[in-house]
Amino acid sequence: MSEPASTAHKAFGDIAPALADYTDQVLFGDVWERPGLSPRDRSLVTVSSLVARYQANELYFHLGKALDNGLTREELIEAITHLAFYSGWPTASTALGVARRVFAERDAA
Repeated sequence: MSEPASTAHKAFGDIAPALADYTDQVLFGDVWERPGLSPRDRSLVTVSSLVARYQANELYFHLGKALDNGLTREELIEAITHLAFYSGWPTASTALGVARRVFAERDAA
């Protein structure tokens, strides 16, 4: 019996299997497992970076991962609100729309 496909393999493994493997093995296998920061802290840094860079596509996944890693909805919204002053209102308002979708999907599950 084989393991279920990872999120990366489901998302783009059909077209870029090597990138999916690097995502699983290097990014989430090595980088995310380094001892210097907790998964919660890594999620906060990652979400902040994605908001600031206007990367809504990746933000959807990482908001869910942040919740799984112990950040609360309130903390995520506070981070997005704080970032509005540093990365701009459009990046924050876009991030809020993504957060609303993630939260609604979690509530419906």
